[in-house]
Amino acid sequence: MAQEISFDVGIIGGGPAGSAMAGYLAKAGLKTAVFEKEMFPRPHVGESLVPACNQVLRELGIWDQLLECGFPRKTGAAWSANARKAGHGPEDPEQKGRVLAFVNFEGKTSTFHVDRAKFDLMLLSHARSLGASVFTGTGVKNVDFSDPEQPVIRVEMGKEEVGVRVRMVVDASGRRALLGSQMKLKQHDTVLDQYALHSWFQGFDRETFGDDPAMDNFIYIHFLPIANSWVWQIPISETVTSVGVVTPRSLFRGRNDEREEFFWECLRSYPKLAEGLQRAKRIRPFTAEADYSYSLKEICGDGFLTIGDAACFVDPIFSSGVSLALNGARLASYDIIAAAQAGDFRKERFAAFEKTLRRGQKNWHEFISLYYRLNVLFATFLQDVRYRKEIFELIQGNFYGDGDPEILSIMRRTVREIESAPEHPWHGMLGTLVAAGAPGAGMPARASL
Repeated sequence: MAQEISFDVGIIGGGPAGSAMAGYLAKAGLKTAVFEKEMFPRPHVGESLVPACNQVLRELGIWDQLLECGFPRKTGAAWSANARKAGHGPEDPEQKGRVLAFVNFEGKTSTFHVDRAKFDLMLLSHARSLGASVFTGTGVKNVDFSDPEQPVIRVEMGKEEVGVRVRMVVDASGRRALLGSQMKLKQHDTVLDQYALHSWFQGFDRETFGDDPAMDNFIYIHFLPIANSWVWQIPISETVTSVGVVTPRSLFRGRNDEREEFFWECLRSYPKLAEGLQRAKRIRPFTAEADYSYSLKEICGDGFLTIGDAACFVDPIFSSGVSLALNGARLASYDIIAAAQAGDFRKERFAAFEKTLRRGQKNWHEFISLYYRLNVLFATFLQDVRYRKEIFELIQGNFYGDGDPEILSIMRRTVREIESAPEHPWHGMLGTLVAAGAPGAGMPARASL
């Protein structure tokens, strides 16, 4: 093995979590290295930010660059469905393909839709400009914790293996979850077991669902009349739109060679959306994403800490991935900087971060579980002035506060009331997914077309 080199902190992965962490630590004067196995730029899913990202982007000093880059401003979010049932009475055919609810992001709460290839490269380059050492095309094999006070990151540089001795390891390796896999800490969510199939389309008419041009830059979430399934619609540029189908993995299993057929099979369940998309031109191959929902039994320990997708991922429904990555880096950086000043990188030093992240993960998981259980009924909460503000806070990514958000209790109570009353006009509209921690927790109903 080549001569070992040393840093204060070694970060595995150069995506948003790793880049943001590198930026915070480098600004604090820590000798920081980032090891990224891929060469940037590279495409990546997760193209719509939420307002909770804004604070981190401003603190790192990259906000003005994002403005100059010309990414579309994300000014709101909208939900639609193939058919809407009124609270009382039969299906209303006039409501087919209409927007059920929407929220406007005003003032400082507006954010960006991004081409992740460009966005991630900007973040990583910015971390380098702040003083972090960045090594791309450098895969990490594993981490040797034989000496917990001086872990050694085993990296591959060309044909040579190099040991990098550090005081602290941060795993930001994304869904690869390198440390979680190495230490056998990764546990999959068997209920929120979704699968995504997505691509980019040129020339999709975004006015298909919004009469107001101001809604053209909204993210759209389209409910499909398929169990626990939906479609994202995200503006990437003036003419390019990212579209992805998210559905239970059980529906796709065994059809990996039929990606295009499966995509259009799902879209045909929503004719208005399918017809609009068929008039556009697909400009990228279909890409599949699996293993969406999981967490680690331990997110930190002596000499290491995990952030972003390397620590947990719940579901892509509200574009939370980049927010969790950026804010995880922000929150963890406080503990790491304090640990470096104290010369103590034991697990106890990261208790504040762990407590905050676990609380946020719990709240977010329950919110997503209730969302799937409510299905299209979620729109009724968004339209209700009593609940709109608190739901908006959660959608923005603000779910790290103390205690149980009151809106979760209200949503739980509503679901219980509907579940216990088969004669309730909304009973048949509940989704089939039932997750631990949500009302009626237990095994989910089998998803079917």
